[in-house]
Amino acid sequence: MSVIVPASNEAALIGRCLEAMQASDPKPGAGSGSLPLPLPVEVIVVANGCDDNTAAIARRHATRFQAMGWDFKVLELGAVGKTGALNAGDTDAKFGTRVYVDADVVVSQPLLDQVGRALQVQRPVFVSGQVMIAPPKSSISKLYASIYRRVPFMSQGVPGCGFFAVNEPGRRRWRDWPKIISDDTFARLCFAPKERVSVEAGYYWPIVEGFANLVRVRARQNAGVREVARKYPRLMQNDDKPRLGAGGLLRLALGNPPGFAVYAGVALATRLRRDDGWARGR
Repeated sequence: MSVIVPASNEAALIGRCLEAMQASDPKPGAGSGSLPLPLPVEVIVVANGCDDNTAAIARRHATRFQAMGWDFKVLELGAVGKTGALNAGDTDAKFGTRVYVDADVVVSQPLLDQVGRALQVQRPVFVSGQVMIAPPKSSISKLYASIYRRVPFMSQGVPGCGFFAVNEPGRRRWRDWPKIISDDTFARLCFAPKERVSVEAGYYWPIVEGFANLVRVRARQNAGVREVARKYPRLMQNDDKPRLGAGGLLRLALGNPPGFAVYAGVALATRLRRDDGWARGR
């Protein structure tokens, strides 16, 4: 399988992302792991419009990947945007099975092996792991996360935030990545709910710090979903996002009043805010 890591000015985080992959246990590939047959693996870091040393830091990991029996390379591009970086990684990839990992994600040790096994089917599948929100530093973000991790979309579905994989039949569902805000939403909705698989292992995915940043990013996330619905309306038949409902909201509010107050405040402020451009998820 080809693991594609788009990275834009991620010097502070790319090392931790790659080290977590290298710590995979059991390791898929090179005849190890729990797969019945060796699974060749390559990792492609796509440095997109970087003006820091993201690419140089990534290259320091080449020797260890090679010792694991995994191919590894770094592509350096101009500022082509995230989906442009994904397209470049796909063009360079040797294998039809693809794993897409944001540079700020930290995988758990068994995740890549479990994902590799789940992808070994003939039917198209979308595979991800359990989203674990990385512990925030600010009190506001901690309270927001205490509710966000419990909403049905995060706790019951296969959201694929920052990490998802598709096998070769699944990747044929679309050609090039379109120029859109939310690549994970687009990819997820290319698959019916029954075609999405969640493995037991998880990964850490960060959120931004502070109320204003939470509002900014949530507004952008909402805009990304609306964009997919507008440009690809047929995909929305695959949207199975569960609703909280009045009862669910009440349970969250009574179970954690401070967290719910922050979460509801961010949601309200998002509705009142005009979108002003792209925003990172952290």
